Amino acid sequence: MVGVRSGPGLKVRRVLDRALAGVPPGREEAYALCYAEGPDFWALLEAAGRLRDRCKGRVVTFSRKVFIPLTNLCRDRCAYCAFVRAPGEPGARTLSPEEALALARAGERVGCKEALFSLGDRPEARYPAYRAWLAGEGYGSTLEYLRAVCALVAERTKLLPHANPGVMTEAEVAALKPYNVSMGLMLETVSERLLRPGLVHHRCPDKVPRVRLRTIAAAGRQQVAFTTGILVGIGETAEERVDSLFAIRELQQAYGHIQEVIIQNFRPKAGTPMADHPAPGLGTMLRTIAIARLILPEMNIQAPPNLAPADYRAYLWAGINDWGGISPLTPDFINPEAPWPKVRELKEVCRAEGFQLRERLAVYPEYVGRPEFIPEGLRAKVLAFTDGSGLVRPELEGPY
Repeated sequence: MVGVRSGPGLKVRRVLDRALAGVPPGREEAYALCYAEGPDFWALLEAAGRLRDRCKGRVVTFSRKVFIPLTNLCRDRCAYCAFVRAPGEPGARTLSPEEALALARAGERVGCKEALFSLGDRPEARYPAYRAWLAGEGYGSTLEYLRAVCALVAERTKLLPHANPGVMTEAEVAALKPYNVSMGLMLETVSERLLRPGLVHHRCPDKVPRVRLRTIAAAGRQQVAFTTGILVGIGETAEERVDSLFAIRELQQAYGHIQEVIIQNFRPKAGTPMADHPAPGLGTMLRTIAIARLILPEMNIQAPPNLAPADYRAYLWAGINDWGGISPLTPDFINPEAPWPKVRELKEVCRAEGFQLRERLAVYPEYVGRPEFIPEGLRAKVLAFTDGSGLVRPELEGPY
């Protein structure tokens, strides 16, 4: 029995030793790490932490943002989503340019540098009345409208837009790039299985994995600093999570544009079809973060602290080096039940664990000095905000 128990442990340790020597785990090895328990689990976290220290140091970053929910109309109805509304439903709303600009200016006044635009996928394809409204305003699509509002914020405030508009063609990515210092689209999962009836992405055309992968690749060809990631706990298997991380790695190897990988935990929300679906446990999250660090050793890896308010300190043990966007002004409109932690709380947690908290822009330091990734009209802003490390100048960081 001793030999049986020690066998998996020896295999895990060999995989971890190779990762620390610069050889990331193969796919089958990463599958096995998903089931690490006991001493193997802690060895996995230790190895991920050591890799993070080696590749990213002991500085943990965040972006001070204002959240601008341009429209919560969407042609998809994901089983976990509480953000989306249909026209006429209570809470359904599309911001006017003036409302979006007012939010951005309010964020500017409290030290924000990022204007995060979130919105539903192509609602005009589902709702004729909304399509007619867009046409009446002079726009052929939601993405055209988004481009105009991003331009307005970029031109009339000091903020740097970062758009999360959903699936895009390469032409649409190119059209948005001049007014966005970075963009994002969560891959969520490469599991085609979750498109089946009764599962989380059924009847969601914009959640087809190959379509999302195509958008991320298009951003790479357009040299857009890009944020992506996976959603943990929506019905995917541990192996499918690993497959998703390998898909992200392949895109990064091809284009070098993925600035950040988010490991985000599902949270059940009242009124959604998945209201009674269990959230992933802390162990699952820590394993996934640690495996992501081993597969993507030099990447910026983030996990949202507001989605694990009692546990997020432990994410540092598993190898993250970023907390994502934190807003001193607006709620997380995607997860309204989950308030942001105070920045001073994050700073204290980092200090207690031996890390320094620093503010970054919506574009990561690795891309600040690469003009091909920074739109010409935004370069002066980026350089004015940043120091030699590519992080926000200490004297410009907002209050802690």
